[in-house]
Amino acid sequence: MALFSKDIQSMDDLYLHTLEDIYYAEQQIEKALPKMIEKASSEQLRSGFESHLEETHEHVARLEQVFGLLGRSPKGATCPAIDGIIKESNEIAGDIGDADVLDAALAAAAQAVEHYEMTRYGTLIAWSKEMGRSDCADILSKTLAEEKAADDKLTQIAEQRLNKAA
Repeated sequence: MALFSKDIQSMDDLYLHTLEDIYYAEQQIEKALPKMIEKASSEQLRSGFESHLEETHEHVARLEQVFGLLGRSPKGATCPAIDGIIKESNEIAGDIGDADVLDAALAAAAQAVEHYEMTRYGTLIAWSKEMGRSDCADILSKTLAEEKAADDKLTQIAEQRLNKAA
């Protein structure tokens, strides 16, 4: 389903599509993070990725909970945006031979992912509240807080060590 296709006729349709989009994105992130962990040479960066992978498993579970509250089965909708961010990070990482520069690139790529997720979760929370679904908003807010914390941690790691080393 394209974002503005004829299949989206109502706010409920748009909400569900966006939920399916971030569900797909989280699943792709679950697949990408182990590769990023493997490529990272900084122990601090690797540890951050490992802990975020654990959080990502929980993000998927929370999304499944939201689908359940809506009486829907969890389903992903292909998300070209996250696919593009992951593809770009893989291409860049594949071209970098210097470990310090690679770590800086991995951190930047991870932040691009975090920012995408924050936009989706922020939108879904606002729409949940507007639609009278504070139960969904509360669940999604937990994930948004974790995404913001992950972004902050990446910024600290990059500014304290990675960028200087690169």
